[in-house]
Amino acid sequence: MKCQSSTGGLLNKSRSTVAEIVGIQHENDRGSNAGERYRRHGVTEIAFYRWRRKCGGLQVNEARQLKVLEEENRRLKRLVADHAPKRHVLKDLLGNDA
Repeated sequence: MKCQSSTGGLLNKSRSTVAEIVGIQHENDRGSNAGERYRRHGVTEIAFYRWRRKCGGLQVNEARQLKVLEEENRRLKRLVADHAPKRHVLKDLLGNDA
C-alpha cells in the first residue's frame, strides 16, 4: 500500500501503509480523542473501524505478514477459479469414454 503524504492528505485503504494503519490503531489504545484522531489522519470513522476489525492488536510485522498471506490467498483462489471449468470438461470427457 502507498501513502499519499505522511504530513496530511486523505489516507484510505489504498493509500495508507500498514505501518500507518497500525500506528493509528495504537494511538487509539493510548486513549486519544477519537474525533481529533480521525481529522488529524484524514480518515473516516468507518475506515478506522474497518482497519480495527482487520488488524486491531497486531504489530507492524504481523500486519504485513497478514497482508502478504491475504494476497497469496487471493492469487490461489484466482488460479482455482481459472482451472475449475477445465476440470469439469476433462471429467465429462473421461466419464463419457469410460
